[in-house]
Amino acid sequence: MAKLYFYYSAMNAGKTTRLLQSSFNYEEKGMETILYTFRFDNRFGKAKIASRLGLSKESRVFGKDTNLYEDISEKITSKTACVLIDEAQFLTKQHVFDLCKIVDNLNIPILAYGLRTDFLGEPFEGSMYLLLWADKLIEVKTICHCGKKATMNAKFDSTKKIVKSGEQIDIGGNEKYVALCRKHYLEGNIGESSNL
Repeated sequence: MAKLYFYYSAMNAGKTTRLLQSSFNYEEKGMETILYTFRFDNRFGKAKIASRLGLSKESRVFGKDTNLYEDISEKITSKTACVLIDEAQFLTKQHVFDLCKIVDNLNIPILAYGLRTDFLGEPFEGSMYLLLWADKLIEVKTICHCGKKATMNAKFDSTKKIVKSGEQIDIGGNEKYVALCRKHYLEGNIGESSNL
């Protein structure tokens, strides 16, 4: 029986690498996967999923106006093993509902990978409904500069001060975000890192 999986974490935990490895594993066995990423995340090229380790793969894209149930239903073949979704935090409530229908009605597993919270510690819409409706929740762990588990995503400015206001969606990587434990997030301590 198919399930909806939500792999969640703070930034830089290796979610995208896991997604690409899962796709490779299926394809190595002669099965097909359908990949999606958020339309506005084009840091690595349009309609492309890329990890920090240098792995990448072409994908379909979704935006707020995408009907995922129709789009995925049209792409499914007899060889389709699963659907993999990167940047799942940017899904809408309707998208998550569509994914549930695909799992329940079409018996296709869906593996969604995303952040649990934004840089203010608030839930993303997609993450919130995945946490509520997914059949299986899997935390992908990463660490703070102190070595403790990182649970928070901090956004920082050019002076390395944590930003506490702004738009929820601001695409970026290590040049503006860092994963921190709650203590260092609340202290505003982003640490000394060669990436910053």
